[in-house]
Order: sequence, then C-alpha cells, then structure tokens
Amino acid sequence: MTQGIYLDNNATTRVDPEVLAEMLPLFTEQFGNPSSMHAFGAAVGGKIEWARKQVQALLGAAHDSEIVFTSGGTESDNTAILSTLEAYPKKKSIVTSVVEHPAVLALCDYLEKKRGYTVHRIAVDGQGNLDLDAYKAALSPDVAIVSIMWANNETGTIFPIEELAQLAKAAGAVFHTDAVQAVGKIPMKLADSAVDMLSLSGHKLHAPKGIGALYVKRGLRFRPMLRGGHQERSRRAGTENAPGIVGLGAAAQLALLHMTDENTRVKALRDKLEQAILAAVPNCFVTGNPANRLPNTCNVAFEYIEGEAILLLLNEAGIAASSGSACTSGSLEPSHVMRAMGVPYTAAHGATRFSLSRETTEEEIERVIAVVPGIIAKLRSLSPYWSQAGAPKEFAPVYS
Repeated sequence: MTQGIYLDNNATTRVDPEVLAEMLPLFTEQFGNPSSMHAFGAAVGGKIEWARKQVQALLGAAHDSEIVFTSGGTESDNTAILSTLEAYPKKKSIVTSVVEHPAVLALCDYLEKKRGYTVHRIAVDGQGNLDLDAYKAALSPDVAIVSIMWANNETGTIFPIEELAQLAKAAGAVFHTDAVQAVGKIPMKLADSAVDMLSLSGHKLHAPKGIGALYVKRGLRFRPMLRGGHQERSRRAGTENAPGIVGLGAAAQLALLHMTDENTRVKALRDKLEQAILAAVPNCFVTGNPANRLPNTCNVAFEYIEGEAILLLLNEAGIAASSGSACTSGSLEPSHVMRAMGVPYTAAHGATRFSLSRETTEEEIERVIAVVPGIIAKLRSLSPYWSQAGAPKEFAPVYS
C-alpha cells in the first residue's frame, strides 16, 4: 500500500493484488495470441472467455456474448453512440443530460456542430435529479439514441435508469447508459432490463487502466467503430488486451463478492465522514441526492473558499481527494455539474469530493474527520470573501 489516505476512488482505484495475480501469467507464461490455432493461443482464449463470464455475472446479463471488451469507458461510450447513429441513419436526434461525462458530452457537441444532429440536453434539479418531464418531451420518433449516465461521477446521484430506458424504448429509441461509476457499487440485472447498451471501465473497480467493456443486448443493431480483424465477434477489431481483460474479469468477480460490503460498511463510513464534517464545519452542505447516491461518494461544498486550496492542504496532510471545481485545470468556472445543479458560485468553487472504496478503513475516515475542520478554518481566515460575508454562522444553499 502507498502511504497516505486515498479518497479519490471515483477518479481511479488501486489494482487489487488478487487482480494483479491473475494478470501476471498473461505477460510471460500464457502469452499466445488468442486468435491462433495452437495451444498457446487456446490457453489465452479460454482465459478471455472466463473473464467475459465474470463481467456477465456482475452485470446480470443474459448472455456472455453480450459483453464486448474495449479500451475503457470513453471508447465504450463513443462506440455505443456512433454505432446507433450508423445503424439508424434516418434518425437525427440524440437525448442526453447536462451532467454527463465529457466522453459523452464532447461527442454530442461534435455531432451537433459538425454533423447536424439535434442534441437534447436534459436539465437536473438542485440535487442532480433528472427533469423527467423534459426528458419525456424530448423523446420522439426522430431520436436515435438516449445516453444517460447511471450515476454521476461528482455527486454520486443515481438516475432512474430502468424507467428512462423503458420510456426510450416506447419511443423507438436505443437506450445507452454510461455506468462507469455505478458498476461494481450497486446491483444490476440487465437480463430483466430495457437497457440496450452499457459502458464500464476497469480502473473504477480495482482493475487496471486501459480496459473496459460495452454491454450490447442480443439482437440489437450494431455497427463496429473499429474495423479490421474478427475479434470480439467482429464488433471490436484488434488483438485482445488479454492481461487487461483477465484483470477486468477478476475485478468483476471480486466486486460481486464485495457488493454487500460496498453497500453497508463503506456506505456507513461515507455517512460518518459527511455527518462529522457537517457538524464541525459551518456553511457547507452535501451536494447530490442524499437519499439516492452511490454508497461511496460524498461531495461537500464549502462556502467562500477554493477547492484547489482545500486539495493542496489535504494533500499536505496525506489525504487524496478531488475538487468538484474545474479550477484545478486553470479555469475560473466551477464544474459543469455544479453549474447545472444551480449551486451558488460561492459554494461551487469549494466543492470537494471524497470517494471511498472497499479498502477504506474507519481509522482513515477518523483521521480525515480530524483534519478537515482545521483546513477549512485556516483557508477561511485567509479568504476576503469569508470576511466580506461577515463570517456567517448559517447557510442554506439556494438553487436556481
């Protein structure tokens, strides 16, 4: 284990040692090309199919053939959207939300500006919940695909995916969900779902970076984004990343085993952390839907200070977290998620995300609880905004 307290698991997770142990033989011992006819290739091919079944089990999919291995969430998202547009060339509309990951939003921006598609971006309320009325109004026979994330990466707010998928299907649209943050944290059963496609990424669930998967429901029209060889049943060309695939399979198996722990012990630690912060620090609040969030995600908006400064002092204390504000990339604007939720600028800039994992301990959470109030007090003592506000004692978030 590295030194320090790591609470940035929504950004990436540590590769589980059991996952690494499964991967290592694929580099030096079982190194054959799985497309080859000889025993070296067959051994690797068998491991890949084992991994496919583990991902199928984690997703609750009906068939292992519905799992297509990719390089990660971005490729899966892009493949899902571009495949559908090619399969339904007469449909010229896309529905998504304003709080999606850039892997979806940037592609939709490109398709709108360069290829003439109409993109309906559905708004959210102050807790990050999707505007269902606006969603229903956006659905029409012209919509080729709906792409809505299962859970938001900044706030953890969970969307009603099954309801959204059923509404999309009733309108004749394909439904895709970016479930990168949700897979492995909450139970899924796609076999009984109206979801057509789902994206996941290995490095969010203790597998390595550079490996992911796209669930494609059997019978769905599909057009590959990468063309070439016959790999992945001709749905994703290129020699398979066998070590990464096996790592993802092992991680999926472990995630299923630890699902109860994720939704009990980890959730309890998350709640303990945010309740202690809210009790000890004035003028802050938790963003997202408090009753419907991922069990590991806590995003606290601290009024009148900058998230970047909070992260720097946390880092000095040996604590890794992340900011909900884009100030870390040099922008003066808070994140698109905070803006979409109507979080006031005075609080959005101080939004800080703590994302736990099954490796997080109670001792680590207690250490963070002990450190955070002092950091916030120090930064506010230096903040002209805090002094101008008269160091208010009470604060209620106002959402536009």
